[in-house]
Amino acid sequence: MKADFHPRQAERLATLRQYQILDTPREREFDDIVNLAAQICGAPISVINFIDAERQWFKAEVGLGADETPLDASICAHVILQDELMEIPDTLQDERMADNPLCTGEPNLRFYAGAPLTAPNGLPIGTLCILDHKPRQLTELQRESLRVLSRTIMRDL
Repeated sequence: MKADFHPRQAERLATLRQYQILDTPREREFDDIVNLAAQICGAPISVINFIDAERQWFKAEVGLGADETPLDASICAHVILQDELMEIPDTLQDERMADNPLCTGEPNLRFYAGAPLTAPNGLPIGTLCILDHKPRQLTELQRESLRVLSRTIMRDL
């Protein structure tokens, strides 16, 4: 199920544009963060992404091998609606993911956890997420680590 637009979508997109981050080259500090997040969480995939009106674009990723995904297949678009860490222990058991091609087909994403990247004005512009091919749960320490890393990303922008 495609996520709804954020209630303050126009303002959120304007905030994202102010950072001038979309389609910029990869940067080592962000690559380091996704590698660290994957290691802390014991996950094969970690992504820093920014969500515009049509896609989620990956500033850094490990384990996925993509630069972006269309918004209608975005799990992360659900995170920016609740503006807090979201964890889905088994995507195939979550009604929002029932028709998501990234979960029902290749790359067979079965676990998801994402922390919003929230600008100082309170609007989420993207996420730091981790994914796995098997259902699982994070520990509270891993959840808090994702929250801390998401704040670190925003300080580095």
